[in-house]
Amino acid sequence: MSERIVPSGDVELWSDDFGDPAHPALLLVMGGNLSALGWPDEFARRLADGGLHVIRYDHRDTGRSTTRDFAEHPYGFGELAADAVAVLDGWGVDRAHVVGLSMGATIVQVIALDHHERLSSLTMMLGGGLDIDFDGNIERAMRGEPTPDGLPGPQQPFLDALALMNRPAEGRAAEVAKRVGKWRILSGTGVPFDESEYARWEERAIDHAGGVLTEPYAHYSLTLPPPTRAAELRGVTVPTLVIQAEHDPVAPAPHGKHLAGLFPAARLVEIEGMGHALPASVHGPLAEAVLAHTRPAS
Repeated sequence: MSERIVPSGDVELWSDDFGDPAHPALLLVMGGNLSALGWPDEFARRLADGGLHVIRYDHRDTGRSTTRDFAEHPYGFGELAADAVAVLDGWGVDRAHVVGLSMGATIVQVIALDHHERLSSLTMMLGGGLDIDFDGNIERAMRGEPTPDGLPGPQQPFLDALALMNRPAEGRAAEVAKRVGKWRILSGTGVPFDESEYARWEERAIDHAGGVLTEPYAHYSLTLPPPTRAAELRGVTVPTLVIQAEHDPVAPAPHGKHLAGLFPAARLVEIEGMGHALPASVHGPLAEAVLAHTRPAS
């Protein structure tokens, strides 16, 4: 395991890796406002033990990557997709299996459209299609209105988690407790919740960010890609996997089925009991799904 700082335009991105660099590369793209440590070490090691060279990185404005005032240095999903490609360049990787979670699933859809030559395969988990007005659907959910796309909008647990994260916390212990409370809500009741597991991860995330207690928030200001780009996904020919969590309150079923349908030949896998989180209890089936998908494409 090693660390590397890679340039992407005028920002620098922190990254690290797991496994043998001689093995096929797999890039993990985390969700919004979370650093690379949102991918637990244990999960990354499972993938590496399965024969992959696993690379993860801090998005800009998270962790140890360049952090700036978004209002003065705005960017969009095109830049975030280019960041992912820059990480591949920084590790000397021509093509990689790419896995995106939540907002990361949106980023990898943009990678598939704008940088398709860098992909060996594509995996999206806990996310929605480019044609979904996710930001608008949050507002509609708050007002109790239906979505215009006919799919279920964000569920009440997600709205509760947003409200919790907007509450101030005094001191490190209170901040960690607040973050753990967020994950308790997002994890749902389908799998056991281990408070100590999440507390350990959040303590590490704070240390990784240099002791800064407030969670990153810049990605809340992002504008989603134009929904018309979803039609372009029909031209994506790399092997594609969509993973739906059974109890995801952010992108609930049937969002996974809808997302898979945007691609010409995507496979859909549902992880039983899983919410919008990555507890150790789901690492096994998640890693199994990703490894089964990447082996034939390697």
